[in-house]
Amino acid sequence: MAQRSLTAWFLPGLRQPAQPTQAEAASFDALAPKLGYLSKAEVKRVREAYKFADEAHLGQKRATGEPYITHPIAVAGICAEWRLDAQALMAALMHDVVEDCGVSKAELIEKFDATTADLVDGLTKLDKLQFSTKEESQAESFRKMLLAMARDLRVILIKLADRLHNMRTMGAMAPHKARRIARETFDIYAPIAHRLGLNQTFRELQDLSFQYFHPWRYAALTKAVAKARGNRRDLVSRIEGEIRAAFAKASLRVEVQGREKTVYSIYKKMREKGGLSFAQVSDIFGFRILTEEPLQCYTALGVLHQLYKPQAGRFKDYIATPKDNGYQSLHTTLMGPLATPLEFQLRTEGMHQIAEQGVAAHWIYKSRGKQGSSALIAQQANARWLQSLIDIQDETRDANEFLEHVKIDLFPDAIYVFTPKSKIMALPKGATPVDFAYAIHSDVGDHCVAAQVNGEAVPLRAELKSGDIVEIITAPGASPNPAWLSFVRTGRARSKIRHYLKDLEQEESRELGQKMLAQAMRIEGLALPSLEVDDPAAPIWHDLAGWAGSASTEQLLVDIGAGRKIATIIAKKLARLMAEQGQKPDALALTLGRFTEAPALQGSVTLDGSEGASVQLASCCRPIPGDEVRGYLGRGEGLVVHTCECAVGRRLFQRDSEHWIQVEWAEELTRSFEAGIALLMTNGKGVLAQVAQAVAQAEADITHISMTEDAQLRETAEMTLLLAVRDRLHLADVLRVLRRTAPVQRVWRVKP
Repeated sequence: MAQRSLTAWFLPGLRQPAQPTQAEAASFDALAPKLGYLSKAEVKRVREAYKFADEAHLGQKRATGEPYITHPIAVAGICAEWRLDAQALMAALMHDVVEDCGVSKAELIEKFDATTADLVDGLTKLDKLQFSTKEESQAESFRKMLLAMARDLRVILIKLADRLHNMRTMGAMAPHKARRIARETFDIYAPIAHRLGLNQTFRELQDLSFQYFHPWRYAALTKAVAKARGNRRDLVSRIEGEIRAAFAKASLRVEVQGREKTVYSIYKKMREKGGLSFAQVSDIFGFRILTEEPLQCYTALGVLHQLYKPQAGRFKDYIATPKDNGYQSLHTTLMGPLATPLEFQLRTEGMHQIAEQGVAAHWIYKSRGKQGSSALIAQQANARWLQSLIDIQDETRDANEFLEHVKIDLFPDAIYVFTPKSKIMALPKGATPVDFAYAIHSDVGDHCVAAQVNGEAVPLRAELKSGDIVEIITAPGASPNPAWLSFVRTGRARSKIRHYLKDLEQEESRELGQKMLAQAMRIEGLALPSLEVDDPAAPIWHDLAGWAGSASTEQLLVDIGAGRKIATIIAKKLARLMAEQGQKPDALALTLGRFTEAPALQGSVTLDGSEGASVQLASCCRPIPGDEVRGYLGRGEGLVVHTCECAVGRRLFQRDSEHWIQVEWAEELTRSFEAGIALLMTNGKGVLAQVAQAVAQAEADITHISMTEDAQLRETAEMTLLLAVRDRLHLADVLRVLRRTAPVQRVWRVKP
């Protein structure tokens, strides 16, 4: 294997090719030399796409003053460096014609082909749709682009090439716009490039984002790196000579490459290490060793460890355990001459291609007529991630939520854990057993109740570490807990949990809506028609849903239960529809229904404590069984229950009386309820313990305690408790016991 000189090491980390003249950059001649891997017929099709784009963008200028066509040509040139096929290059040339020039997708299909048109459409922003905010529009654009990417990976490769060229030429843009684009690039596009294994593109996007987001810091560090590069020239030459001599002595043919940390990675290390100065960052330079076979990587590692002393805990084997994006390499840090830490990466040529180009290497290998095992690993790893995007989309129709899930999965660091059957699972750093359970299968996650790590029981929120053996314990009747959302790390787990909770809320709202509509129909003297699809009453439900503006009968009942529709109004319309079919109200039922109905309230709901998210007990008054209560149907909030003496509830009732319904407590209750009490007590040692003992004596539980900040400095202190009690009688017992407790001077129930 040929030895490569380290002279290139002293050049800046992000080397740019010589820039063509403006006339050359605006013509097909700037792209043609890069198309040697295509057939003549394919080059002809790419030229036709260039002509179409050139005519579409005629007269348009970039912020730099150049003809706009120079941008599509540059984007296609980057794609050609990745050896993308002719359709991808055509889409790259025409990626802005729909958005900026008013060309329709139908025109592209007619003139070119459906696949090329689909690629362009996947890259086009959604300018024709109306969104409430700019953020929503951006989120929807990302959602569309990522889903198009899941169907065809070329979409994101073209998009990354587009963003890379825009970042390279952003000098002419206003500083505030440049900062916004740099932040977006850093948060979204650079992590996507990393997730897909395009590390060269990832590093350049990070550095360019840093350059425009922190221009002064970037300039200072760039100057410092250039100075350090010159100062260490002799040391590097010495290390290079020692490395080459060691490999020659071992008769091992390798290629030695110098590697310099990017400006952003130096800045990141300075911050992560507690604000180091540049002079304190010693491992700015490193080396990359390329071998012919994977086994030679380990042999080369042994040669290096004989030459320089390795640092403990600084070795990673990504060949045996590839990263989730297919990256493979051996990493080790050695102590070189003058106690200088040296980072080494050892990999084969094929691994190096994957490490730098990621999924783009698939097309590079394809154009050469071969497919290495490293390329296959990268394809499989990214196929799994792309499939997870489709899974998340199936459960998340909200664009902002979808983007949030995707951001969670764009993690730079991963841990590797094992199933009990020794299968390796890659998860983000900080992942928990719940993330692991959902990574195995959604059913495992949904029914997860406990976990064991390395044979020991752990909490479900425990953070996993590389090498852990994780076993999930499930139960058939278990279901996701809303509290899991506070600690899960993967987008898949978060979307699955939210999807389950939304379905649960929909079902609860539907049941509540059906109950409320049935009660409202009793006031009209009619029974609720059957909801069976094959029942003769089905057309009535269809007409009613259409009149109410709901997509279906199910959605109508959900809307009533969630407070978006008023049951009495829907009931009156339903009664009219039934009358048209000859169904008359029952006189006795009509009289009883209206006699028992309070004039300002609609329907009635019975509470037993088993209600879910569609019924909430107001936090202002905290009603408990025995309180006189009534319910407010907030718009989209479900049913909120207040006590009749609640000041907040009274104000709402005066303002919006028609959204209130009668509520009553069931005789048999399924759980305890929270009530707030306040205590004024003499301050002293052990007071809190005495209060807790009194509450326990009354068979109640304390769920929350709060005190004034300076309570310890006063002779008397006021404490507020939330207690779990059965009903008003139980609360009265608790208050009675507390009043008899020595330090308590006064105790009362908290009311708004």
